[in-house]
Amino acid sequence: MPLPLYLLALAVFAMGTSEFMLAGLLPDIASDLDVTVGTAGTLTSAFAVGMVVGAPLVAALARNWPARATLLGFVLAFAAAHAVGAVTSSFPLLLASRVVAALANAGFLAVALTAVATLVPPDRTGRALGVLLSGTTVATVAGVPGGAALGTLLGWRASFWGVAVLCLPAALGILRAVPAVRARGEATGRRALRAELAQLTRARVALVMLLGALVNAATFASLTFLAPVVTHDAGLGELWISVALVLFGAGSFVGVTVAGRLSDRRPGLVIAVGGPLLLVGWPALALLAEEPVALLVLVFVQGALSFAVGGTLMTRILYEAAGAPTMAGSYATAALNVGAAVGPALAAATLGTGVGTLGPVWASGLLVAAALITAFPLFTTVTGGGGAEAIR
Repeated sequence: MPLPLYLLALAVFAMGTSEFMLAGLLPDIASDLDVTVGTAGTLTSAFAVGMVVGAPLVAALARNWPARATLLGFVLAFAAAHAVGAVTSSFPLLLASRVVAALANAGFLAVALTAVATLVPPDRTGRALGVLLSGTTVATVAGVPGGAALGTLLGWRASFWGVAVLCLPAALGILRAVPAVRARGEATGRRALRAELAQLTRARVALVMLLGALVNAATFASLTFLAPVVTHDAGLGELWISVALVLFGAGSFVGVTVAGRLSDRRPGLVIAVGGPLLLVGWPALALLAEEPVALLVLVFVQGALSFAVGGTLMTRILYEAAGAPTMAGSYATAALNVGAAVGPALAAATLGTGVGTLGPVWASGLLVAAALITAFPLFTTVTGGGGAEAIR
């Protein structure tokens, strides 16, 4: 694989780190900018809203844009947004910078998924896409806890600067190696775009998008407010926040890896087994949060189950929206980030209730319950087959 491809993956890694790292930085941001932790949690929702809006919008607009200039513009805008966030003392400006960063992230992914095909021979395109998207997985394992650790040691602003710096090698790689060609040809014109957008009116597409959003909302509800659970309920020091995030990231890697082997052929198995286990896991985490060992084990398990079930549902979106070859990825991204926006917002509302810092964990359980209640009466529709065995 050519070096520029890995530099593009580095940008995806930086963007994934940015999206998830706030889970370990919220208490410090809230204290520094004199807002509540619940208010600081809207930074995660703002990023998700930007991704929801940006993914389909930019995927449509960038169909015929020059790839090199577009990628360079988005990665530099992403870096600039983090530089602004690192120096501001205004929470509204920090919030606005997160929206700009999310739009740049969505735009970068929309174009990069096509541009990588120009860097390798046609028979290696699949492998190249795997390298590009590995940036997100690595971010959950290393980037997120690394950003949290950097924030703990040097302050949350250092984490923002770190993300901005990571974008610079990717920008250089784009300048040196990405061809200055259009991202997509004229074959994907307005008529084709209308046909692809019409896929959103299909009931099966809408259903799997809803389920994906609910499961991801549950994931982000707890992940965003995991830091107070670690320090307050479990009574651990701040550096244990990074340990918990590492475990969640490692679990997510395991979940994606295992589910990836099954989601094409047996998605029903993943959903039927993983869904109920995920439902049980969130209340168990809330009830055992004061036991550090149990908490850390459950963080790993819930990371694995969340990404196994959520990743399988994202795959189902791509299958059901196969009639939208250039837009299906943006539909999956939008569903994912609707959940990332709604989950933290609902979780923040629970912080002022009697359950306190464990409110988000209980909210996660309710969101998974809503997904399962919706899914199981329509099981074969969700999984795309005519029976429990044939979900493909």
